[in-house]
Amino acid sequence: MTNTTSAGAPTRDGLTVKASRVRVLVAVMLFVTVVINYLDRSNLSIAMPAIAEEMDLSKAQQGLLLSAFGWTYAALQIPGGWLVDRIQPRVLYPVCLILWSLATFFMGILGGFVALIALRMLVGVFEAPAYPVNSRVATMWFPERERATAIGFYTSGQFIGLALLTPVLSWLQAVVSWHWVFIATGLVGVVWGVFWYLGYRDPRQSRANEAEIELIRSGGGLVDLVREQPERTRITRGDVATVLGRRKLWGIYLGQFCLTSTLWFFLTWFPTYLVEYREMDYIKSGFLASLPFIAALVGVLTSGVLSDFLVRRGASLGMARKGPIITGLLLSTVMVTAGFTDSTAVVILILSIAFFGNGLASITWSLVSTLAPQRLLGLTGGMFNFIGNLSSIATPIVIGFLVTEDSFAPAFGYMSAITVLGVLSYVLLVGRVERVQERA
Repeated sequence: MTNTTSAGAPTRDGLTVKASRVRVLVAVMLFVTVVINYLDRSNLSIAMPAIAEEMDLSKAQQGLLLSAFGWTYAALQIPGGWLVDRIQPRVLYPVCLILWSLATFFMGILGGFVALIALRMLVGVFEAPAYPVNSRVATMWFPERERATAIGFYTSGQFIGLALLTPVLSWLQAVVSWHWVFIATGLVGVVWGVFWYLGYRDPRQSRANEAEIELIRSGGGLVDLVREQPERTRITRGDVATVLGRRKLWGIYLGQFCLTSTLWFFLTWFPTYLVEYREMDYIKSGFLASLPFIAALVGVLTSGVLSDFLVRRGASLGMARKGPIITGLLLSTVMVTAGFTDSTAVVILILSIAFFGNGLASITWSLVSTLAPQRLLGLTGGMFNFIGNLSSIATPIVIGFLVTEDSFAPAFGYMSAITVLGVLSYVLLVGRVERVQERA
């Protein structure tokens, strides 16, 4: 017979039942999905020097192709968030994953500049709900004191995958052709999409025991989110007014734009910078390109653990969440100095420090989980990701116009200025960290 103690812990025949740890498996599944997600975002940057040479593309054309993903990805964040609030992650995630992986696969089959742009836009369409889904899953599966660690862990997947697999994809391109960069990453995504559908369940439908579910629920995890959210057929004006009308939310929206600008530099122009401006071959550039991603990985893992440690030690959520973010953004401003040295080793060191800072700041989704109105988690996450990922459009295009045949320094100056704006956004706009309430 199962009862509950006064402290809320389930008991069986007078003995406290130990909580299962199914949420650890969920974190691992999110991690693998993020690895695939970011490989499919960055594979074009690895192949771009070869594509540009084969198709004789100008810097402006390269910037346009690199930004094609962002046009649809950013535009569909709001519809994507709407879907996340209505379709369970077990169904929505694998459908999107398989479709964006198929689009990636066909980038390696179909040739031509226009075809690559169209397929890249399709990848953006189907990846649009991905991070709002991640946020929803983390909010359902992890108590507040563990959530930043979980978010930091699965977010690290984007850097682990890029750090370890960028050299592999660069080698594959050098040995076979750039086409296989897309074929290989596309096939992996299709297989993982099937695995997610077979393996994932929401907390109440999973193998998690009552002790684990109570641990999550009592710690602020929304294990009953599906039951508690009323069915809605459309987004109302009040919903949009809520997610667009609060200063706190605009603070994290603008901060995310500035943070992801640095990320999109590394996901788009960085390999081209190494090959064309540092005159490296594909294999050497693939190895050196992995070093800043390793630094970012260390930053991400440090950030999540440090943030939750501060929460457990009694620090305010503002200090625990915003502290690592602001510190990381300040570190990223060192990018401006990369334009004043001719040493490749110094440049890689500077960019590694900058990307470590980007990783340290990348627990921003923990603020979405904490600040968003409970009923509008998906819509808020969609707006957050929409505004943040406008940088996926702006960064490739702006850099394409700023750089010259002889100098990449203007790009580093632009990136540092954007990062300073991000610091100001978190300092001046976010304020006290607490959940935004809907107006009656």
